[in-house]
Amino acid sequence: MITRRTLTPLTLLVAVLALIVAGCSTSQVDDTDAPLEVDTTSGTLQGRNSETTREFKGVRYAQPPTGDRRWTLPQPVSTPDEQVDATKAGSRCAQQAVQPGAASSTEEDCLFLNVTTPRVQSDEPLPVLVWWHGGGFTHDAGSDYDAARIAAEGNVIVVTVNYRLGMFGYLGLPGLEGSGNFGFADQIASLRWVNDNAAAFGGDPDNVTVFGQSAGGMSTCAVLSSPAAAGLVDKAAIMSGACGLRWPNGVLFPGVPEQTPYTPLADSEKNGTDVAAGLGCVGADQIDCLRRLPADRLVPLGENFSNVLAYGTDLLPTDPEKAAHDGETTAIPVMIGSTRDEQRSFVGAAMLVDPASVTAESYPMLLSDAFGPAAPRIAERYPLQDYPSAGIAWSTVTTDAAWSCPTARTARELAKTAPVYTYEFADPTAPNVNGITLSDLPQEAAHATDLPYLFNLNGQDLLRTPAQHQLASTMINYLAGFARTGTPSSDGSPAWQQITDTDTPVMRFEESGARVTGAGSEHHCDLWDALPMPA
Repeated sequence: MITRRTLTPLTLLVAVLALIVAGCSTSQVDDTDAPLEVDTTSGTLQGRNSETTREFKGVRYAQPPTGDRRWTLPQPVSTPDEQVDATKAGSRCAQQAVQPGAASSTEEDCLFLNVTTPRVQSDEPLPVLVWWHGGGFTHDAGSDYDAARIAAEGNVIVVTVNYRLGMFGYLGLPGLEGSGNFGFADQIASLRWVNDNAAAFGGDPDNVTVFGQSAGGMSTCAVLSSPAAAGLVDKAAIMSGACGLRWPNGVLFPGVPEQTPYTPLADSEKNGTDVAAGLGCVGADQIDCLRRLPADRLVPLGENFSNVLAYGTDLLPTDPEKAAHDGETTAIPVMIGSTRDEQRSFVGAAMLVDPASVTAESYPMLLSDAFGPAAPRIAERYPLQDYPSAGIAWSTVTTDAAWSCPTARTARELAKTAPVYTYEFADPTAPNVNGITLSDLPQEAAHATDLPYLFNLNGQDLLRTPAQHQLASTMINYLAGFARTGTPSSDGSPAWQQITDTDTPVMRFEESGARVTGAGSEHHCDLWDALPMPA
């Protein structure tokens, strides 16, 4: 049965997930390799060199959340005298495989991060970027994202992070300290570790940028209103994860009720209590009962904890969407955007599961279920005959309603208190990272297709053409420039202006390069801004 938080079909599309836009380069003193032995609070790390970078993998940033520490807030690790082989990634956090051939895990000892720096030593501290991966809060790992290109081309340090997922990361129960926030608490703990150890790698602890895509972007948006993160982040880049994302009925998948990325603590705890009861854990012994269960009993329940990052907690007192709307977010520079065709991967997954779910015949009902009385007005703006297929029509409507226009609104709201720069990734030739293949629904710039332009996913360069590699370099340069100065910049590319009350420029990344466009017109944001989303 599909419940509000059971999105198993959704995992067909987001097998790999992640990030956006880029930075600057150079300030290298000579050709001296940076040291491969580094002293940190986690021990003396022995790393390794690649052709262009220095890498430290599998670095423990918090104590193992195992045994009695399952569902407790992360505790710092302090083993400065330990000798650590940092040449291979640590275990990925417990998760189900999302498609054939994908990695699964029942490992709870997984709070590791990976540090990638330029191979050549710098004469001044480098900006540090901290990457929080996507995956619906239920799958993926920091080690899936090889950051060598960002580090080498941008001349920056990149830290990719594991955090607890699914039931292990987002279980809410009444009276449980950290309820609903364990994965988010891990992410904040990773920021503390970076601030404590950046200088050891040649980084600047006073110039830390957190960036994330999809679930990682939602966490990045949330961290802007978390008191626990105060002083730990200097800039933020939010990719396909705006605070104001909202998926109406049937949009994430036919039959799935309306969702947002965040949930009130009371709802989180009801969800957790219901799941626990299904496992036979009730009453005063509930949490101890759950801790006695083997991980392989809990991993399959992870999809019940997708998009349930709890607010109304010590770590996240306010709904991040409301905090942005009320101007109560941290006043740091923000880069924020999405992909032009976000929803094509989600709609494609639904059509693979049930080809009859999105057809010319079902299109009016899909509109009605999602948008209620506003459906006729939306159908008038998005007439089926204007599109090559029903799949393209429905994915265009839902991209605009659930992703593009909410992202633009979040950007305007954040701009009340901070410099904000908006972008859209729109390369129609992007690699099909989601593996959705339908003749009448080409994926083009679907959700997560921007990631191969920044990272080698699972160690592979998925870019195929010189134009794609050139666009990737441009995006990396903009991102690194943003991390360095707070203003995204790339030599030889258009100047990127921040948005204002009256001017909302969008940097658009296309096959031919980067160009500045206006905001909203292609996505009919005048319509969506005038239509309150269903509650």
